[in-house]
Amino acid sequence: MKKGISAIMVVCMLFSLLAGWALAENEIAVPELTIARREIPDNEAMAFLKQLGFGWNLGNTFDAIKQGWNARADEMTLETVWCGVETTAPMFDALKEAGFSSVRIPASWHDHVTGPNHDISEKWLARVQQVVDWAYERGFYIILNIHHDEDQFLPSAAHYEESAHYVERIWQQLAERFRDYDEHLILESMNEPRLINTAYEWSFNPVMPECVEAAECLNKLNQLFVDTVRSPGGNNADRYLMVPAYDASPENAIRSSFVLPSDKADNKIIVSVHAYTPYSFALQIGGVREFGSTSQKQDIVSFMNGLYNKYTVNGIPVVIGEFGAMEKQGNVQARVDWTAFYAATASARNFPVFWWDNNAFSGNGELFGLLNRKDCSFPHPEIVEALSRYAGYEKLPEAK
Repeated sequence: MKKGISAIMVVCMLFSLLAGWALAENEIAVPELTIARREIPDNEAMAFLKQLGFGWNLGNTFDAIKQGWNARADEMTLETVWCGVETTAPMFDALKEAGFSSVRIPASWHDHVTGPNHDISEKWLARVQQVVDWAYERGFYIILNIHHDEDQFLPSAAHYEESAHYVERIWQQLAERFRDYDEHLILESMNEPRLINTAYEWSFNPVMPECVEAAECLNKLNQLFVDTVRSPGGNNADRYLMVPAYDASPENAIRSSFVLPSDKADNKIIVSVHAYTPYSFALQIGGVREFGSTSQKQDIVSFMNGLYNKYTVNGIPVVIGEFGAMEKQGNVQARVDWTAFYAATASARNFPVFWWDNNAFSGNGELFGLLNRKDCSFPHPEIVEALSRYAGYEKLPEAK
């Protein structure tokens, strides 16, 4: 009898031990990293960036547009047509509790304007403002922009007059509407401006006349944006404004063809970039599922060094307004490793990062979901933990 009990106990102990090993093997862990922060100038803009912490995009929501399959949709239903969920105040409570300090609210406008002066629908503008207010009241820093209106602001000489009219009219209305919000509200001129439906849409070529012209037109549109927003006065006179280069790519932001707008306010222009790097891991459907190679890490370090050397060392602020790595067949650990390395590398250069969240968790598309908006939960809390641990300049050790 004693031998039988002893044998059973041994089997149970072995089973528990093996189960524990299996659990340990499958456990998702945030990696331990030691990335020292780089020297940054001591100015107001650099201090402001530290306040932004790490951010989140309300993606595929107010930026949704009418397409062939939903061309007759009521304008107010566009909020849910891509993401499937109406935005609620508790979402921002969940983000706050998770440690986020900033949110970006992408918004498209061309399906919500009327007449030659592009008068924005009061219903749509009021709804966007309501969501901005939910974030504002909770102390978030907020970025509001013009998003999927690319065909309304084509950066080409042939379309410049109509593009300029659209940009000016939208920002006249938004600047007036939000003129009394304090520095927690940041306005961003455009999202990924480019020559859509051309060979250069995602491949800027600095020696091609079309691209040279596009860069010149984009510089003018960014300048028009700054002048228009500053015009109504109030807090718009010196609030922080964000402007992108062609495609909002880091590579194009460091080209000599990209010129920051002149501004009456002192150093209140933020360079806006988007970087899903390395592309094959972060954004390419069917691309690689693993992260950690030297070349993958070097891709991240390289583009961030370019921005740091051109802007940060000169005291000019940079924000990575979109980043993220989509889910690929359960590669959560690889995404956590990537998030930690990306966030720490950006933080070392004082670049706030904003995760692109389209509320997509399953299927064959771009799965960037982070916050489950139906129940305000985080299905992969380890990604949030990686951001919380490494996103923020002062969270990293000083260089020795």
